[in-house]
Amino acid sequence: MRRRLEEIAARYDALTEALSAPDAYLGEDYAKLSKERAELEEIVEAYRAYRKAEAEMEDALAEAERETGELRDLLLEEGRTLREELKTRERELKAMLLPKDVHDDRGCTLEIRAGAGGEEAALFAYELYRMYMGYCERRRFTWEVVDLNETELGGVKEAIVLIGGKGAYKRLKYESGVHRVQRVPETESQGRIHTSTCTVAVLPEAEAVEVEIKDEDIRVDLFRSSGAGGQKVNKTETAIRITHFPTGIVVTCQDERSQLKNKDKAFRVLKSRLYDYYQSRAAGAEAANRKSLVGTGDRSERIRTYNFPQSRITDHRIGLSVHNMQEFLAGDLDEMIDALARADTERRLAGED
Repeated sequence: MRRRLEEIAARYDALTEALSAPDAYLGEDYAKLSKERAELEEIVEAYRAYRKAEAEMEDALAEAERETGELRDLLLEEGRTLREELKTRERELKAMLLPKDVHDDRGCTLEIRAGAGGEEAALFAYELYRMYMGYCERRRFTWEVVDLNETELGGVKEAIVLIGGKGAYKRLKYESGVHRVQRVPETESQGRIHTSTCTVAVLPEAEAVEVEIKDEDIRVDLFRSSGAGGQKVNKTETAIRITHFPTGIVVTCQDERSQLKNKDKAFRVLKSRLYDYYQSRAAGAEAANRKSLVGTGDRSERIRTYNFPQSRITDHRIGLSVHNMQEFLAGDLDEMIDALARADTERRLAGED
């Protein structure tokens, strides 16, 4: 590990020197080198802090050998404290050296679908939709609705959203799976608790070079927007449906009044779904032999329960429960997402040991 860290530090210093040259900003590679240096900065600073603490520990222990009495005891205690600090810093450095998910810096496609539970499931799907919208507002991620299939009572059968911003996929990727709600529906006269489910899928945004869509493989249909009624329903054929024949994937977009905007959004969703489809197939054999602590990301895996009577949200992958239903549904998800990310890192570190 140390040799790898020394190599990274040396590369960082070389980049710093190259970028500080008087004519550096004139070079074509300036932006590329600046980005590389920025990516290395955090780990280099952490490594140098580690080396500083290591040197302080060695100095304290060496001086303790030359002293006696109370001063010697104080120096030994300082050395023990620094040794514990080094263990923590070493683990943090190991985590930084883990291979990064190549999709983490990308935006993503969020898909929410009502599952078992009829109208109650659709109402819960809408609450999840609002929850993720609130989270994106907090994180300043962009939110573009592709399709929102609403019910007469204010629920949602299906919602598809494009989320933009650096790190959007990194923050939301743990949300894929089945979300279960337990509560008494407003229509329940006897006060019985009902259980309903919704499925959430988070797909990384596909780069243009990663997915090729041939004209002969798709059909694009135009139709009139439909919905729960009222002003939102278009009377002209602006809605778009794209069918991809090789995979059977169908994408619909009817949120915009512009046919071109709907078509653009639909193609972006199709690319994300195709990218996920081919990636999943390629990783199928590996995934069959590996189940991570935070789940497989399988759409059919139950990951979380929202228990309204107890105001409790429990994530079953890590056994974490929080008791702030109102704030959670308003988009206060960071505590849960941070815990899932830490658990994922710990699992990966255990695999490296």
